[in-house]
Amino acid sequence: MDKNWSDEMLMERYRDDDLASFKELYQRHSRGSYQFIFWLSPRKDWVDEIAQDTWARLHGARKRYQAQSAFRTYLYQIARNRLIDLLRQHQDLLASDMGKADDDDGSAFEHLADLAQNESSPEDDLEEKQRAAELHAAIRSLPGEQREALVLQQFNGMSLEEIAMMTVVSAETVKSRLRYAMRKLRQQIRGVTAQEAEA
Repeated sequence: MDKNWSDEMLMERYRDDDLASFKELYQRHSRGSYQFIFWLSPRKDWVDEIAQDTWARLHGARKRYQAQSAFRTYLYQIARNRLIDLLRQHQDLLASDMGKADDDDGSAFEHLADLAQNESSPEDDLEEKQRAAELHAAIRSLPGEQREALVLQQFNGMSLEEIAMMTVVSAETVKSRLRYAMRKLRQQIRGVTAQEAEA
């Protein structure tokens, strides 16, 4: 198998039961799809379930796959639909617009200092973890549609057109959601910085 094959080519081969193609797709997209689910799920205990269900549903739907959009868009749409299904089953969480995570302690960013592998001081590491936790909380507090657009663009590298196709809105609507999300993040981060200066 050629590592330079497009995702769509690999998915077409997987449709014909080529397991090596599935493994390559999984290696390419498991981390990104997991991050996408992590950021949108209101509950941490759902993340693993949705991630596993996404790949299982991809397997089940492989024979019906048609390369009408990017594979990544197709995969993330499966994950998004599964999350929506869970939210419908738990109406109490829908009321809070996909709410906040049940444990917003910033643990998603705990590993950032370790990954940096630099010679920073413990004080610098603590400061970096605090900034990451503040950013995490700010992103989690965004309305669901804005958070989704931001995560897809900033963390998963999707274009406006890909996001629009996946969320079934216009590219202008996506652009508007991103603009509002960035404005709210700036306001929240400025607010945190101002509070720190007063302390």
